[in-house]
Amino acid sequence: MRIENSESSPCYDRIVTSTLIFVGVLSGAVVSLLRAVRVGDRPQEVISKTAASLTFVVLGITRWSAGDAVGLWLLAGLALCAVGDVLLLGKRSFDAGLLSFLLGHALYIIAFHVALPVATWRAAASVPFVVGAVSVASWLWPHLGRRRATVTVYIVVISIMVWGGCATAWAGALPWTAAVGALLFYLSDLAVARHRFVHPAFVNRAVGLPLYYAGQLLLALTIG
Repeated sequence: MRIENSESSPCYDRIVTSTLIFVGVLSGAVVSLLRAVRVGDRPQEVISKTAASLTFVVLGITRWSAGDAVGLWLLAGLALCAVGDVLLLGKRSFDAGLLSFLLGHALYIIAFHVALPVATWRAAASVPFVVGAVSVASWLWPHLGRRRATVTVYIVVISIMVWGGCATAWAGALPWTAAVGALLFYLSDLAVARHRFVHPAFVNRAVGLPLYYAGQLLLALTIG
């Protein structure tokens, strides 16, 4: 009897094809977003960013199945981050967007905890993120003004989130997409922080936006 390789099955092929479609749509939306930011086309920026964020949420939905608790928490985190993306489009809703992302990171942490209890995360692996958190906080501190407390909390939470993504992937509880997705998200936020608090420039968006959407795409691919 011939046993068919699962990687050549029609179901596997459909998954690969649909994933490639989502990657293509997201890539096109990000290119459109960068062009809009570069030339100052506000309507195109709003449409492109909303489309890009909806894409990673819909991808997560298509990959989730009933009973997948980890995937459900990840999907909720993706949705909150998408809300944060929309809120950051407004000039007066930065704090609301920051809160939405903070809650999104908290949900990612819960997802990683469900996959692998926090008590079993490798403590030594947290050291680089502790050092990174202190360094980033020291860099941003003179520029934060009244947002010092909220941004500091955000730095702590996102650092725990990245530690969790790496810990679960290292232990084999989740695929490598969890670790790389979390790391890319972290790096993208450094570009956001530089643009918002230190030195506004297109290069921040040109680097940060692709990193952010690549990170969210990988976190969505972690589902299922």
